Amino acid sequence: MLYNLLYSLHNTFSALNIFRYITFRAVLAVVTSFSISLILGPWVIKTIKRLKVGENIRKQDSARLAELHRAKQDTPTMGGILILLAIIFSTLIWTDLSNPHILIVLLSTIWLGITGFIDDYIKQVKKQSKGLSATAKLTSQILLGLILGTLLLLNFPENTKLNLPFFKDFARDLDGIYIIFVILVIAGASNAVNLTDGLDGLAIGIVVMVALAFSVLSYLSGNIKFSEYLLIPYIKGSGELTVFCASIFGAGLGFLWFNCFPASIFMGDVGSLALGGALGTVALLIRKEMLLAIVGGIFVLEALSVILQVASFRFTKKRIFKIAPLHHHFQFMGWPENKVIVRFWIVAVLLALLTIATLKVR
Repeated sequence: MLYNLLYSLHNTFSALNIFRYITFRAVLAVVTSFSISLILGPWVIKTIKRLKVGENIRKQDSARLAELHRAKQDTPTMGGILILLAIIFSTLIWTDLSNPHILIVLLSTIWLGITGFIDDYIKQVKKQSKGLSATAKLTSQILLGLILGTLLLLNFPENTKLNLPFFKDFARDLDGIYIIFVILVIAGASNAVNLTDGLDGLAIGIVVMVALAFSVLSYLSGNIKFSEYLLIPYIKGSGELTVFCASIFGAGLGFLWFNCFPASIFMGDVGSLALGGALGTVALLIRKEMLLAIVGGIFVLEALSVILQVASFRFTKKRIFKIAPLHHHFQFMGWPENKVIVRFWIVAVLLALLTIATLKVR
C-alpha cells in the first residue's frame, strides 16, 4: 500500500528509489510489526482481562499438569489477534500487493486466523471447553489446502516439483497428488505449531526463528543470481515473501516481550493455527517444503510425540512418553518450565542454521 504509493513517485523524487530494495522494506516491516505488537500489547492485555477471556487450566486433562500450570489460570489469551494485526498491517504497508505470492499467503494467514478465533471464542467466551471440534478444524484446513493447491497449480504449475535438501538435481513431480500434498503441509504445519503452544514463549520463540530462516530462503529464491549460484529453483516474485516473513519476525518478537516466562498473555489458537499455516504456505510458494521439516524440527517432534503416544496407547495400552506433547514430558521429568523453553529455543536456532547450511551442501 505505502510501498506502491512511495515507489510510484521515485521518478519524481529519486530518493524514493530505495523502496525498490526488498531488504530495506524487510527491515521496515520488522520495525513496523514489532512496534505495533509492543505499543498495542498493554492495551490488548488490559482489554482481554476486562472481557475476562482467560486461560482455563482443566484438571481432567492431567492433575499433575494442572498443578504445574496452576499459576497460569485466568492469564489473558487470544493474544494471537495482536500478532496477526501486526503482521497483516506491516505486510499491507511494505509489500507489493499486486504480487500473487503475497495475496496467497495473506489468504492462508487470515483463513486460519479466523478458524482459530472461532475455536478460541467458543472455548473462552462461550465457555465450552472443547471449542471447535477437531473435525471442523480439519475441514477448514482441508478446504484451505484445496483452494491453495488449485491456486498454485493455476499460477505456479512448476511448484508441483518437489525438491529434496542436499540434492541439487533431484526434483520429483507430484503431478496428481500435489493438492493432497498441499493439504498435508498446511494441516501439518498449523497443527504442529498449535501443539507446541503449551509453555510461555515456547511456540512464538520458535516461530520467530523459522520466520527469520524463511525470510533468507525467500530472498535467495527470488533472486536470480543467488538462486543460480546456490543451484536452487528461481521463483520469480517470491522475494516479496521476505518482507512477509520479516513481518512475522517483528510481530513475534514484540509478542514475545509479553509472552515470555512468566507470560502476561497467551496467543491461543487464533495465533498458533494462523502462524503455522502462514509458514507452511511460504514453504509451498518457494518450494522449500522439506526444509520446513528441518527448520521447524521442534514442531515436527512435538506433533510426532502426540501421534506416537496416541498410537502406542491405542494398540499396546502403554505410553511412550510420560505425557504428550513432548515439552510436557520434560516437565514431568523435573525440568523447570523456563529450562524446557530455552533448551528448545537453542535446538531451534541450531536447526535454523542447519537449514541455511543445506543450501551449500548440495
